[in-house]
Amino acid sequence: MKEYKTGYIAGVFDLFHIGHLNLIRKAKERSEYLIVGVLSDDLVIHFKNKAPYIPFQERLEIIKAIKYVDKAVPVTFDNIDKLDAWSLYRYDCLFSGDDYVNNESWIRDKKKLNQLGSDIQYFPYTKSTSSTQIKEAMNKG
Repeated sequence: MKEYKTGYIAGVFDLFHIGHLNLIRKAKERSEYLIVGVLSDDLVIHFKNKAPYIPFQERLEIIKAIKYVDKAVPVTFDNIDKLDAWSLYRYDCLFSGDDYVNNESWIRDKKKLNQLGSDIQYFPYTKSTSSTQIKEAMNKG
């Protein structure tokens, strides 16, 4: 029996790499059923002021093909908020990289999710590879 019935993790997953796979794998190790949200191109442009290298539909297909993923879903302006996502998917735990562990908004949302019977768990990032490192190497190219 795993720690959680339903887990949820969301990300851009642009230039998919081992760090992304590690986060998804760790989330699945703790969840009977894992839902993975993939941010739409519009959201990525809104938050990062640039489009992802890989278009949304292709990123979604990549995530769907991963054996640890039970369901891949789009993340849009309607469900980017953690509590909106909880209302849709009723996840028992939201998983994320540990770069948000001290983020004030995440701390507030953790309290709200706890009141709903859900939790947030943070995983350390894989230090050897990141999308930023890949993009920098491509730009040097």
